Amino acid sequence: MRRLPAGVLTLALACTLITEAQDRGHERSAGQSSVPGPWQLYAISTGLNLAVYADFATCRQAAVTGPDMSCKPATIVLPASPTPPIVQPPIVTTPTMNSAFRIDASSLPKGSAGDAYDRLQYTSELAMPSDIGAFRIPCAYSHMAFDDPIVYPGRPGAAHLHTFFGNTGTNAASTEQSIRDTGNSTCLGGTINRTAYWVPSMIDTSTGKPIAPDGSIFYYKQGYTLAPSSVIQPMPAGLRMIAGDPTSSKPGSPGIRFKCIGGPNNSSDQEGTEIPNCDVGAAVNQEIFFPQCWDGKNLDSPDHRSHMSYPQQNQNAPFNRFCPSTHPVALPQVSFNIFYTVQTKDAPRAWRLSSDTYDTSLPGGYSSHGDWFNGWKKDISDAWNAACVQASKDCLAHLLGDGRMMY
Repeated sequence: MRRLPAGVLTLALACTLITEAQDRGHERSAGQSSVPGPWQLYAISTGLNLAVYADFATCRQAAVTGPDMSCKPATIVLPASPTPPIVQPPIVTTPTMNSAFRIDASSLPKGSAGDAYDRLQYTSELAMPSDIGAFRIPCAYSHMAFDDPIVYPGRPGAAHLHTFFGNTGTNAASTEQSIRDTGNSTCLGGTINRTAYWVPSMIDTSTGKPIAPDGSIFYYKQGYTLAPSSVIQPMPAGLRMIAGDPTSSKPGSPGIRFKCIGGPNNSSDQEGTEIPNCDVGAAVNQEIFFPQCWDGKNLDSPDHRSHMSYPQQNQNAPFNRFCPSTHPVALPQVSFNIFYTVQTKDAPRAWRLSSDTYDTSLPGGYSSHGDWFNGWKKDISDAWNAACVQASKDCLAHLLGDGRMMY
């Protein structure tokens, strides 16, 4: 099983930073110690089980000693009707894919089965004040499929290969209702968040095989330009959107970025819109930043973009942006962070995205993009938006900010 490098764990530590206030928040309470056991301590990024504890409070005390650990019930109750498998043709060569990417469906790496229940627990841990209201959630890799329920709804096999996170049932037939109400979730907190997150798959062209990501964190923030935090409204149920440009064949596409993180040189460099040749042991971090201004009416649009807009710049104050009158509703800024660990020297030189259909002599990554299809339980996303984002609190990667936490 592949482990995240130290640098990626450092990033995870930034999301789950242990402070004195958090230590006080993890003191045992009657409510926590009364939760029936046993509880399993596990690594969030890999799913590796580490230890078993008799009660929740003891498990959480162990979890705060490391940046990548959380707790879950040791006995998992499976749903009566399991999520149906994602079925694909044996060989798929879609019209939009480069002929170099002929991928045998049998080579698609297996992902997490996810959880079939809500994973919430009361806590006395408090979110800390912040200049930017922020909520984060880690989600394990779920599956890969030649599907895109936003761009090619009802057309299985019509898209380039995508890597999915969150809702394990996401496929070409997915709808607003199915995303919201069905499927397991690979995200912390379980089925409180059945949102579907997907990106073009990373392909090792030296072998023709797709690469499973080693970790992912999804951010919901106030953003660094919109103020005050009170202007940020809750996520509309059923909203879906796209960021990046899958047709781009040149550098500089807005809303996307790659960079190296970690490794022997503790790198955090080579930022740009192409896949960087990171050190062995470092991670290629794929970042995607979504527009956060909504027209207030449409949950989608014919081009899947027009109903959303990035904030516009105030000419008199470059660091002060605003939502245009055509898109007046400010939402949390969604961003993706997807990590791929470099296993061998110069390996990323052979990496390309499944959507990189341009000249293979050019660097891979220019077509980076992401899709987001809202599947949050509305009361939960309303809660963290109010208690974390609007309240200018840093809820790290497990707090809802209202006295509850995800596990």
